[in-house]
Amino acid sequence: MRVCMIGTGYVGLVTGVCLAETGNDVWCVDIDETKIARLNEGELPIYEPGLEEVLRRNLKQGRLHFTTSLEHGIQSSLFVFIAVGTPPGEDGRADLQHVLAVAEQIGACLDSYKILVLKSTVPVGTTLRMKTIVEEALQRRGRRDIEFDVAFCPEFLKEGSAVEDFLHPDRVVVGTENGRTAEFLKELFAPFILRENSLFAMSIPSAELTKYAANAMLATRISFMNELAAFCETVGADIEEIRVGIGSDSRIGHAFLQAGLGYGGSCFPKDVKALIHSAREKEYDLSILRAVEEVNRRQRQVFLDRMECHYGGKENLAGKTFALWGLSFKPNTDDIREAPSLFLVRELRRLGASIRAYDPVAEANARALLGDDPGIVYVEDCYDALSGADALLLVTEWPLFRHPDFDRMKSLLREAVIFDGRNLYAPDRARAMGFVCYGIGRGGV
Repeated sequence: MRVCMIGTGYVGLVTGVCLAETGNDVWCVDIDETKIARLNEGELPIYEPGLEEVLRRNLKQGRLHFTTSLEHGIQSSLFVFIAVGTPPGEDGRADLQHVLAVAEQIGACLDSYKILVLKSTVPVGTTLRMKTIVEEALQRRGRRDIEFDVAFCPEFLKEGSAVEDFLHPDRVVVGTENGRTAEFLKELFAPFILRENSLFAMSIPSAELTKYAANAMLATRISFMNELAAFCETVGADIEEIRVGIGSDSRIGHAFLQAGLGYGGSCFPKDVKALIHSAREKEYDLSILRAVEEVNRRQRQVFLDRMECHYGGKENLAGKTFALWGLSFKPNTDDIREAPSLFLVRELRRLGASIRAYDPVAEANARALLGDDPGIVYVEDCYDALSGADALLLVTEWPLFRHPDFDRMKSLLREAVIFDGRNLYAPDRARAMGFVCYGIGRGGV
Protein backbone atom coordinates (compact mmCIF):
# COMPACT_ATOMS: atom_id res chain seq x y z
CA MET A 1 0.00 0.00 0.00
CA ARG A 2 1.11 3.56 -0.70
CA VAL A 3 0.09 6.15 1.87
CA CYS A 4 0.38 9.93 2.16
CA MET A 5 0.13 11.40 5.67
CA ILE A 6 -0.56 15.13 5.71
CA GLY A 7 0.58 16.55 9.04
CA THR A 8 3.44 15.30 11.23
CA GLY A 9 2.03 16.26 14.58
CA TYR A 10 1.50 13.65 17.26
CA VAL A 11 -1.23 11.68 15.45
CA GLY A 12 0.14 11.99 11.94
CA LEU A 13 3.68 11.04 12.92
CA VAL A 14 2.71 7.98 14.96
CA THR A 15 0.25 6.83 12.30
CA GLY A 16 2.66 7.30 9.41
CA VAL A 17 5.58 5.61 11.14
CA CYS A 18 3.48 2.64 12.27
CA LEU A 19 1.93 2.15 8.82
CA ALA A 20 5.46 1.97 7.39
CA GLU A 21 6.32 -0.66 10.00
CA THR A 22 3.97 -3.15 8.30
CA GLY A 23 5.53 -2.77 4.86
CA ASN A 24 3.63 0.18 3.41
CA ASP A 25 5.40 2.99 1.56
CA VAL A 26 4.54 6.17 3.45
CA TRP A 27 5.10 9.82 2.53
CA CYS A 28 4.68 12.16 5.52
CA VAL A 29 4.06 15.78 4.50
CA ASP A 30 4.47 18.95 6.54
CA ILE A 31 5.04 22.64 5.75
CA ASP A 32 7.66 22.95 8.52
CA GLU A 33 10.95 22.56 6.67
CA THR A 34 13.02 22.36 9.84
CA LYS A 35 10.86 19.59 11.27
CA ILE A 36 10.99 17.63 8.01
CA ALA A 37 14.79 17.93 7.90
CA ARG A 38 15.06 16.65 11.47
CA LEU A 39 12.71 13.76 10.78
CA ASN A 40 14.73 12.74 7.73
CA GLU A 41 17.73 12.55 10.08
CA GLY A 42 15.77 10.32 12.45
CA GLU A 43 15.20 13.03 15.08
CA LEU A 44 11.80 13.18 16.77
CA PRO A 45 10.09 16.49 17.62
CA ILE A 46 8.14 14.78 20.42
CA TYR A 47 8.87 12.29 23.17
CA GLU A 48 6.98 9.03 22.72
CA PRO A 49 8.36 5.71 24.02
CA GLY A 50 9.34 3.31 21.24
CA LEU A 51 8.67 5.70 18.35
CA GLU A 52 12.26 6.69 17.58
CA GLU A 53 13.33 3.08 17.06
CA VAL A 54 10.50 2.39 14.62
CA LEU A 55 11.11 5.69 12.81
CA ARG A 56 14.80 5.04 12.25
CA ARG A 57 14.27 1.45 11.18
CA ASN A 58 11.78 2.39 8.48
CA LEU A 59 13.86 5.34 7.29
CA LYS A 60 16.84 3.03 6.89
CA GLN A 61 14.78 0.45 5.01
CA GLY A 62 13.39 3.07 2.63
CA ARG A 63 9.68 2.74 3.39
CA LEU A 64 9.30 6.06 5.22
CA HIS A 65 9.74 9.43 3.53
CA PHE A 66 9.37 12.99 4.84
CA THR A 67 8.71 15.85 2.45
CA THR A 68 7.32 19.36 2.22
CA SER A 69 5.80 18.59 -1.21
CA LEU A 70 2.10 17.94 -0.78
CA GLU A 71 1.71 17.28 -4.51
CA HIS A 72 4.44 14.63 -4.50
CA GLY A 73 3.00 12.91 -1.44
CA ILE A 74 -0.52 12.78 -2.86
CA GLN A 75 0.44 11.70 -6.37
CA SER A 76 2.65 8.92 -4.98
CA SER A 77 -0.18 7.37 -2.92
CA LEU A 78 -3.57 5.69 -3.00
CA PHE A 79 -4.51 6.63 0.57
CA VAL A 80 -4.29 10.28 1.63
CA PHE A 81 -4.64 10.76 5.38
CA ILE A 82 -5.30 14.21 6.82
CA ALA A 83 -3.98 14.59 10.35
CA VAL A 84 -3.62 18.33 10.88
CA GLY A 85 -4.46 20.20 14.07
CA THR A 86 -7.96 21.28 15.12
CA PRO A 87 -7.15 23.51 18.12
CA PRO A 88 -9.93 25.07 20.21
CA GLY A 89 -11.05 28.61 19.47
CA GLU A 90 -11.79 31.12 22.21
CA ASP A 91 -15.39 29.93 22.41
CA GLY A 92 -14.41 26.25 22.47
CA ARG A 93 -15.29 25.39 18.90
CA ALA A 94 -12.83 23.29 16.89
CA ASP A 95 -10.76 25.45 14.55
CA LEU A 96 -11.06 23.75 11.15
CA GLN A 97 -8.99 26.18 9.11
CA HIS A 98 -6.12 23.73 8.59
CA VAL A 99 -8.42 20.85 7.59
CA LEU A 100 -10.29 23.01 5.09
CA ALA A 101 -7.08 24.52 3.68
CA VAL A 102 -5.68 21.04 3.09
CA ALA A 103 -8.90 20.04 1.32
CA GLU A 104 -8.40 22.95 -1.09
CA GLN A 105 -4.80 21.93 -1.72
CA ILE A 106 -5.79 18.31 -2.33
CA GLY A 107 -8.37 19.40 -4.88
CA ALA A 108 -5.72 21.48 -6.65
CA CYS A 109 -3.33 18.56 -7.23
CA LEU A 110 -5.47 15.40 -7.28
CA ASP A 111 -4.54 13.50 -10.45
CA SER A 112 -6.16 10.07 -10.10
CA TYR A 113 -8.41 8.01 -7.85
CA LYS A 114 -7.59 8.44 -4.15
CA ILE A 115 -9.15 7.58 -0.83
CA LEU A 116 -9.10 10.67 1.39
CA VAL A 117 -9.13 9.69 5.05
CA LEU A 118 -9.70 12.40 7.64
CA LYS A 119 -8.02 11.47 10.93
CA SER A 120 -8.14 14.83 12.73
CA THR A 121 -10.79 15.05 15.44
CA VAL A 122 -13.58 17.12 13.91
CA PRO A 123 -17.27 18.00 14.50
CA VAL A 124 -19.97 15.99 12.76
CA GLY A 125 -20.28 17.06 9.13
CA THR A 126 -16.65 18.06 8.57
CA THR A 127 -15.66 15.05 6.45
CA LEU A 128 -18.49 15.65 3.98
CA ARG A 129 -17.66 19.37 4.01
CA MET A 130 -14.11 18.42 3.05
CA LYS A 131 -15.49 16.29 0.21
CA THR A 132 -17.48 19.24 -1.14
CA ILE A 133 -14.40 21.49 -1.10
CA VAL A 134 -12.38 18.94 -3.08
CA GLU A 135 -15.22 18.51 -5.59
CA GLU A 136 -15.46 22.26 -6.10
CA ALA A 137 -11.69 22.54 -6.61
CA LEU A 138 -11.79 19.77 -9.23
CA GLN A 139 -14.70 21.50 -10.97
CA ARG A 140 -12.73 24.75 -11.19
CA ARG A 141 -9.91 22.79 -12.79
CA GLY A 142 -12.30 21.19 -15.26
CA ARG A 143 -11.42 17.75 -13.84
CA ARG A 144 -14.72 16.45 -12.57
CA ASP A 145 -13.74 13.11 -14.17
CA ILE A 146 -11.26 12.40 -11.33
CA GLU A 147 -12.89 10.08 -8.79
CA PHE A 148 -12.17 9.98 -5.09
CA ASP A 149 -13.78 8.62 -1.94
CA VAL A 150 -13.73 10.00 1.59
CA ALA A 151 -13.68 8.35 4.99
CA PHE A 152 -13.28 9.30 8.61
CA CYS A 153 -10.99 7.14 10.73
CA PRO A 154 -10.54 8.45 14.28
CA GLU A 155 -7.42 7.79 16.34
CA PHE A 156 -7.58 6.30 19.81
CA LEU A 157 -3.94 6.74 20.82
CA LYS A 158 -2.84 7.35 24.40
CA GLU A 159 0.22 9.53 24.81
CA GLY A 160 2.93 7.44 26.40
CA SER A 161 1.75 4.19 24.78
CA ALA A 162 0.80 5.37 21.29
CA VAL A 163 3.00 2.95 19.34
CA GLU A 164 1.59 -0.06 21.18
CA ASP A 165 -1.94 1.35 20.84
CA PHE A 166 -1.58 1.69 17.08
CA LEU A 167 0.11 -1.66 16.47
CA HIS A 168 -2.35 -3.52 18.73
CA PRO A 169 -5.61 -1.52 18.79
CA ASP A 170 -8.67 -2.67 20.69
CA ARG A 171 -10.77 -1.41 17.76
CA VAL A 172 -10.53 0.41 14.44
CA VAL A 173 -13.45 2.66 13.53
CA VAL A 174 -14.06 3.57 9.89
CA GLY A 175 -16.75 5.97 8.75
CA THR A 176 -17.54 5.54 5.05
CA GLU A 177 -20.17 6.22 2.42
CA ASN A 178 -19.70 2.93 0.59
CA GLY A 179 -18.51 -0.63 1.02
CA ARG A 180 -15.63 -0.28 -1.44
CA THR A 181 -13.85 2.27 0.73
CA ALA A 182 -14.42 0.16 3.83
CA GLU A 183 -12.82 -2.85 2.14
CA PHE A 184 -9.75 -0.84 1.07
CA LEU A 185 -9.27 0.42 4.62
CA LYS A 186 -9.88 -3.01 6.08
CA GLU A 187 -7.02 -4.30 3.93
CA LEU A 188 -4.74 -1.44 5.01
CA PHE A 189 -5.43 -2.04 8.71
CA ALA A 190 -5.54 -5.86 8.50
CA PRO A 191 -2.03 -6.32 10.04
CA PHE A 192 -3.18 -4.50 13.19
CA ILE A 193 -6.53 -6.20 13.66
CA LEU A 194 -5.67 -9.23 15.75
CA ARG A 195 -9.18 -9.96 16.94
CA GLU A 196 -12.02 -10.86 14.63
CA ASN A 197 -14.74 -8.22 14.32
CA SER A 198 -12.60 -5.41 15.80
CA LEU A 199 -12.97 -3.16 12.75
CA PHE A 200 -16.24 -1.27 12.88
CA ALA A 201 -17.56 0.31 9.69
CA MET A 202 -20.31 2.87 10.21
CA SER A 203 -21.68 6.09 8.78
CA ILE A 204 -19.34 9.07 8.64
CA PRO A 205 -21.37 11.15 11.16
CA SER A 206 -21.41 8.24 13.61
CA ALA A 207 -17.64 7.79 13.31
CA GLU A 208 -17.02 11.51 13.82
CA LEU A 209 -19.16 11.54 16.96
CA THR A 210 -17.67 8.25 18.24
CA LYS A 211 -14.30 9.94 18.69
CA TYR A 212 -15.74 12.83 20.68
CA ALA A 213 -17.96 10.50 22.70
CA ALA A 214 -15.03 8.27 23.70
CA ASN A 215 -12.95 11.16 25.04
CA ALA A 216 -15.98 12.76 26.71
CA MET A 217 -16.79 9.50 28.50
CA LEU A 218 -13.25 9.15 29.85
CA ALA A 219 -13.18 12.78 30.93
CA THR A 220 -16.51 12.23 32.69
CA ARG A 221 -15.10 9.32 34.71
CA ILE A 222 -12.19 11.47 35.85
CA SER A 223 -14.38 14.40 36.89
CA PHE A 224 -16.85 12.08 38.62
CA MET A 225 -14.08 10.65 40.78
CA ASN A 226 -12.73 14.11 41.57
CA GLU A 227 -16.15 15.33 42.64
CA LEU A 228 -16.64 12.20 44.73
CA ALA A 229 -13.19 12.77 46.27
CA ALA A 230 -14.32 16.17 47.53
CA PHE A 231 -17.31 14.55 49.21
CA CYS A 232 -15.05 11.86 50.71
CA GLU A 233 -13.18 14.53 52.63
CA THR A 234 -16.40 15.75 54.27
CA VAL A 235 -17.41 12.28 55.51
CA GLY A 236 -14.03 10.69 56.27
CA ALA A 237 -14.05 8.20 53.39
CA ASP A 238 -11.00 7.30 51.25
CA ILE A 239 -11.40 7.71 47.48
CA GLU A 240 -8.69 5.12 46.82
CA GLU A 241 -10.64 2.47 48.70
CA ILE A 242 -13.77 3.48 46.81
CA ARG A 243 -11.90 3.29 43.51
CA VAL A 244 -11.00 -0.33 44.22
CA GLY A 245 -14.52 -1.09 45.38
CA ILE A 246 -16.31 0.21 42.30
CA GLY A 247 -13.58 -0.63 39.78
CA SER A 248 -13.88 -4.30 40.65
CA ASP A 249 -17.37 -4.23 39.16
CA SER A 250 -16.99 -5.65 35.63
CA ARG A 251 -19.58 -3.16 34.38
CA ILE A 252 -17.35 -0.28 35.50
CA GLY A 253 -13.72 -1.39 35.38
CA HIS A 254 -10.65 0.34 36.83
CA ALA A 255 -9.58 2.62 33.95
CA PHE A 256 -9.73 6.40 34.42
CA LEU A 257 -11.00 6.21 38.01
CA GLN A 258 -8.01 7.92 39.62
CA ALA A 259 -8.84 11.08 41.55
CA GLY A 260 -6.22 13.78 41.18
CA LEU A 261 -5.59 17.16 39.61
CA GLY A 262 -7.95 16.61 36.68
CA TYR A 263 -7.41 15.81 33.03
CA GLY A 264 -5.14 17.75 30.70
CA GLY A 265 -3.29 17.18 27.45
CA SER A 266 -4.17 17.86 23.85
CA CYS A 267 -7.39 15.83 23.61
CA PHE A 268 -9.76 15.76 26.58
CA PRO A 269 -9.95 19.52 27.26
CA LYS A 270 -10.42 20.59 23.65
CA ASP A 271 -12.71 17.71 22.71
CA VAL A 272 -15.07 18.25 25.64
CA LYS A 273 -15.25 21.96 24.78
CA ALA A 274 -15.77 21.25 21.09
CA LEU A 275 -18.56 18.75 21.72
CA ILE A 276 -20.35 21.16 24.05
CA HIS A 277 -20.07 23.90 21.41
CA SER A 278 -21.15 21.60 18.59
CA ALA A 279 -24.28 20.65 20.53
CA ARG A 280 -25.00 24.28 21.35
CA GLU A 281 -24.94 25.12 17.65
CA LYS A 282 -27.75 22.59 17.24
CA GLU A 283 -29.57 24.17 20.21
CA TYR A 284 -28.88 21.18 22.45
CA ASP A 285 -27.42 21.50 25.91
CA LEU A 286 -24.95 18.79 26.99
CA SER A 287 -25.38 19.61 30.67
CA ILE A 288 -23.41 16.62 31.95
CA LEU A 289 -20.36 17.66 29.94
CA ARG A 290 -20.63 21.25 31.12
CA ALA A 291 -20.44 19.88 34.67
CA VAL A 292 -17.49 17.67 33.72
CA GLU A 293 -15.61 20.71 32.44
CA GLU A 294 -16.46 22.78 35.52
CA VAL A 295 -15.29 20.07 37.94
CA ASN A 296 -12.04 19.75 36.02
CA ARG A 297 -11.44 23.49 36.04
CA ARG A 298 -12.15 23.63 39.78
CA GLN A 299 -9.90 20.71 40.71
CA ARG A 300 -6.61 22.58 40.35
CA GLN A 301 -7.94 25.40 42.51
CA VAL A 302 -9.00 22.87 45.15
CA PHE A 303 -5.38 21.71 45.35
CA LEU A 304 -4.15 25.30 45.68
CA ASP A 305 -6.79 26.01 48.32
CA ARG A 306 -5.45 23.07 50.33
CA MET A 307 -2.01 24.64 50.28
CA GLU A 308 -3.38 28.03 51.32
CA CYS A 309 -5.27 26.43 54.19
CA HIS A 310 -2.17 24.61 55.43
CA TYR A 311 -0.19 27.84 55.54
CA GLY A 312 -3.00 29.89 57.06
CA GLY A 313 -3.91 31.95 54.00
CA LYS A 314 -2.68 32.74 50.52
CA GLU A 315 -0.68 35.70 51.81
CA ASN A 316 1.54 33.25 53.67
CA LEU A 317 2.61 31.52 50.45
CA ALA A 318 4.76 34.53 49.56
CA GLY A 319 8.42 33.74 50.13
CA LYS A 320 7.87 29.98 50.25
CA THR A 321 9.78 27.63 47.97
CA PHE A 322 8.04 24.55 46.62
CA ALA A 323 9.56 21.48 45.04
CA LEU A 324 7.44 20.35 42.10
CA TRP A 325 7.68 16.80 40.78
CA GLY A 326 6.26 16.47 37.28
CA LEU A 327 5.52 19.06 34.60
CA SER A 328 3.91 16.97 31.84
CA PHE A 329 0.16 16.42 31.97
CA LYS A 330 0.72 12.66 32.40
CA PRO A 331 3.71 10.29 32.63
CA ASN A 332 5.70 9.03 29.62
CA THR A 333 5.19 12.17 27.52
CA ASP A 334 6.71 15.63 27.22
CA ASP A 335 3.30 17.14 26.42
CA ILE A 336 2.39 19.98 28.81
CA ARG A 337 -0.70 21.25 27.02
CA GLU A 338 -3.38 21.98 29.64
CA ALA A 339 -1.10 20.44 32.26
CA PRO A 340 -2.06 21.08 35.92
CA SER A 341 1.55 22.05 36.56
CA LEU A 342 1.17 25.20 34.46
CA PHE A 343 -1.76 26.47 36.54
CA LEU A 344 -0.02 25.72 39.82
CA VAL A 345 3.30 27.28 38.84
CA ARG A 346 1.69 30.45 37.50
CA GLU A 347 -0.59 30.88 40.50
CA LEU A 348 2.16 30.23 43.04
CA ARG A 349 4.46 32.66 41.29
CA ARG A 350 1.66 35.25 41.26
CA LEU A 351 1.34 34.77 45.02
CA GLY A 352 5.07 35.27 45.54
CA ALA A 353 6.27 31.67 45.93
CA SER A 354 9.29 30.17 44.17
CA ILE A 355 9.45 26.82 42.36
CA ARG A 356 12.12 24.14 42.08
CA ALA A 357 10.84 21.85 39.31
CA TYR A 358 11.85 18.44 38.01
CA ASP A 359 10.46 16.39 35.13
CA PRO A 360 12.26 13.58 33.25
CA VAL A 361 11.44 14.88 29.74
CA ALA A 362 9.13 17.94 29.77
CA GLU A 363 11.49 20.66 31.03
CA ALA A 364 12.15 22.22 27.61
CA ASN A 365 8.46 22.51 26.79
CA ALA A 366 7.75 24.02 30.21
CA ARG A 367 10.52 26.58 29.80
CA ALA A 368 9.09 27.60 26.43
CA LEU A 369 5.65 28.28 27.94
CA LEU A 370 6.59 29.65 31.35
CA GLY A 371 9.33 31.90 30.05
CA ASP A 372 12.57 33.07 31.63
CA ASP A 373 11.43 33.46 35.23
CA PRO A 374 14.14 33.63 37.92
CA GLY A 375 11.60 32.33 40.41
CA ILE A 376 11.42 28.98 38.59
CA VAL A 377 14.49 26.78 38.88
CA TYR A 378 14.68 23.58 36.83
CA VAL A 379 16.84 20.83 38.27
CA GLU A 380 18.33 17.61 36.88
CA ASP A 381 17.34 15.28 39.70
CA CYS A 382 14.12 14.92 41.66
CA TYR A 383 15.94 15.07 44.99
CA ASP A 384 17.71 18.29 43.97
CA ALA A 385 14.27 19.87 43.71
CA LEU A 386 13.70 19.17 47.43
CA SER A 387 16.82 20.93 48.64
CA GLY A 388 15.72 23.89 50.77
CA ALA A 389 12.06 23.61 49.71
CA ASP A 390 9.24 24.16 52.18
CA ALA A 391 7.10 21.34 50.76
CA LEU A 392 6.80 18.89 47.88
CA LEU A 393 4.05 19.17 45.26
CA LEU A 394 3.60 15.87 43.46
CA VAL A 395 1.88 16.78 40.19
CA THR A 396 2.64 14.01 37.64
CA GLU A 397 2.69 10.32 38.55
CA TRP A 398 5.97 9.37 36.85
CA PRO A 399 6.96 5.81 37.91
CA LEU A 400 10.19 7.01 39.53
CA PHE A 401 8.16 9.00 42.08
CA ARG A 402 6.25 5.97 43.36
CA HIS A 403 8.85 4.58 45.75
CA PRO A 404 11.16 7.43 46.79
CA ASP A 405 13.60 7.48 49.70
CA PHE A 406 11.42 9.15 52.34
CA ASP A 407 14.28 9.53 54.81
CA ARG A 408 16.32 11.38 52.20
CA MET A 409 13.30 13.50 51.29
CA LYS A 410 12.81 14.46 54.92
CA SER A 411 16.45 15.47 55.30
CA LEU A 412 16.30 17.76 52.25
CA LEU A 413 12.99 19.52 52.87
CA ARG A 414 12.72 22.39 55.34
CA GLU A 415 9.45 20.91 56.52
CA ALA A 416 8.19 17.35 55.98
CA VAL A 417 5.09 18.32 54.00
CA ILE A 418 3.78 16.65 50.84
CA PHE A 419 0.87 17.81 48.71
CA ASP A 420 0.17 14.63 46.77
CA GLY A 421 -1.88 15.53 43.71
CA ARG A 422 -1.93 11.97 42.36
CA ASN A 423 -2.52 9.88 45.50
CA LEU A 424 0.75 8.01 45.09
CA TYR A 425 1.47 7.79 48.80
CA ALA A 426 -0.61 6.03 51.42
CA PRO A 427 -1.42 8.66 54.08
CA ASP A 428 -0.84 6.24 56.98
CA ARG A 429 2.64 5.36 55.77
CA ALA A 430 3.53 9.00 55.14
CA ARG A 431 2.41 9.95 58.64
CA ALA A 432 4.42 7.06 60.11
CA MET A 433 7.47 8.48 58.33
CA GLY A 434 6.87 11.85 59.99
CA PHE A 435 5.29 13.64 57.03
CA VAL A 436 2.21 15.80 56.80
CA CYS A 437 0.68 14.45 53.61
CA TYR A 438 -2.34 15.87 51.79
CA GLY A 439 -3.91 13.63 49.14
CA ILE A 440 -7.04 14.00 47.05
CA GLY A 441 -10.15 12.65 48.79
CA ARG A 442 -8.20 10.72 51.42
CA GLY A 443 -9.60 12.27 54.56
CA GLY A 444 -7.04 14.82 55.69
CA VAL A 445 -3.38 14.64 56.65
